[in-house]
Amino acid sequence: MNRYLLLVVFFTFNINAATEFSFNTTTFVSGLTQPWGMTTLPNGDLIITERNGQLRRWNGKSLSAKIVGLPKVLYIGQGGLLDVKAHPNFAKNKWLYFTYSAVSSEPQKKNKNGTHLARAKLIDNTLSQVEVLFSPRFMKAGGYHFAGRIEFLPDNTLVFGVGDGYSYKDHAQDLTSDLGKLIRLNDDGSIPADNPFVKKANRNSEIYSYGHRNPQGLSFDVKRNILFSNEHGPKGGDEVNIIKPSLNYGWPEITYGVDYSGEIISEDSAREGMQQPLVDWTPSIAPSSMVVYYGKAFPQLNGHLLNTTLKYQELRLVELANTGDTSGETPVKVVSQSRYLKSLGERFRDIELDSEGNIYLLTDSGKLIKLSI
Repeated sequence: MNRYLLLVVFFTFNINAATEFSFNTTTFVSGLTQPWGMTTLPNGDLIITERNGQLRRWNGKSLSAKIVGLPKVLYIGQGGLLDVKAHPNFAKNKWLYFTYSAVSSEPQKKNKNGTHLARAKLIDNTLSQVEVLFSPRFMKAGGYHFAGRIEFLPDNTLVFGVGDGYSYKDHAQDLTSDLGKLIRLNDDGSIPADNPFVKKANRNSEIYSYGHRNPQGLSFDVKRNILFSNEHGPKGGDEVNIIKPSLNYGWPEITYGVDYSGEIISEDSAREGMQQPLVDWTPSIAPSSMVVYYGKAFPQLNGHLLNTTLKYQELRLVELANTGDTSGETPVKVVSQSRYLKSLGERFRDIELDSEGNIYLLTDSGKLIKLSI
């Protein structure tokens, strides 16, 4: 049974000494099954993924039973139905994009799996014209580190994450493997001609950047023209990065973390030719999604990063300031960080904005929560 308007709580935040604001939280839905991603449609509806392979629609009043027509999803470990994103021109073309874990369709790769990207037309609560746009060239075993977050760029290409598969971390430095990479495609699944490794030997042309462990958040800053990402480190070394094509973000050759056992992964936290994070979170906070905020609801947040977290069970604000660097090497700097919603005791999985800048959160406990004035 759908349950909504269950909880309203009032919070006051101090972002810095000069700024104070407050908002309400409203829990609209509880009982979702491991929700992972959501996207806002032009009419204000939210499309929500559940990792067990269900896709739901929240129309502001009720939650659909399910949206039918999805391809078969491998629901294993950290895998399943992952992110969902409406095409920027969804109002006209009805294309919905989603990532998910699935087994290989090739007999010689039986029982191997990987992160896939597909799209389909969404009409009412039915998907049609389903097209698988991407499956990784190297298929892995196990149920860990799928990544999967999707973001569109202004040219209608899209970028999404593929995790390192946990036991395959060395693949993050291998440009013939898609593991541990951010992938960029045209909206029809073809490879953009200006991708950094197009027509280069021993380089997969779909790769946009590499040296990633398990990317969880992607957000494009429309004002600054910057793509931000956050990702899980091991024990320590969670990161926020500014993503640029062709760059190497270091994993596992450099890291600020260690293995969960305490074993040293790398003696180095920096090497020439490998990018340093904009933010290093050690100890790990387990970031799960992010947005660069721009909206009317909370103008004090404009231009700053909001990161949801799992381990720390909070909404982490990273305040940014422009540096004035005209070279583009260091366009922003971190001013401060603040922690919110800790008292709710929730593992926050995804964050989404509506057209007014109201903030929606998904929790691992199965809730959809709205932050508003």
